[in-house]
Amino acid sequence: MKTNKTNAARLLDRAKIPYELIPYEVDENNLAATHVAEQLGENIEQVFKTLVLRGDKHGIFVCVIPGDKEVDLKKAAKISGNKSAEMIAMKELLPTTGYIRGGCSPIGMKKNYPVYIHESCLSHDPIYISAGQRGLQIKIAAGALIEFVSAEVGDLVG
Repeated sequence: MKTNKTNAARLLDRAKIPYELIPYEVDENNLAATHVAEQLGENIEQVFKTLVLRGDKHGIFVCVIPGDKEVDLKKAAKISGNKSAEMIAMKELLPTTGYIRGGCSPIGMKKNYPVYIHESCLSHDPIYISAGQRGLQIKIAAGALIEFVSAEVGDLVG
């Protein structure tokens, strides 16, 4: 089956960053990263989800965290230089990022929002992130992703 390149994949190609596109079976009723990890046959600690938040001072920012964890809003606010932060509303996701729920990638959003990635990524190589559409993951070295999206690494989960 030929996999169509996503915008995120094309951006990585252009930057000559090695990665692999990994298709998986989508379950519309279960878009959880745990389901993705099961489909990939990978450890959930290596499958990261991309969350989009809004801070009270600096606006939109992105958190990339292990798929089985919840973002700690206080820690996310602190690392991003905000006093408080909240997840954006689902209806804002597509107009803000260009991506839909279950297919949100930290690479290739409509704007270059600040990206923060959970420090556990450094203990896993490679990691998986969304390729920008449901049913497709990017397998990439954590260091390459951090460098490419200029991510700051820190503790983002409770």
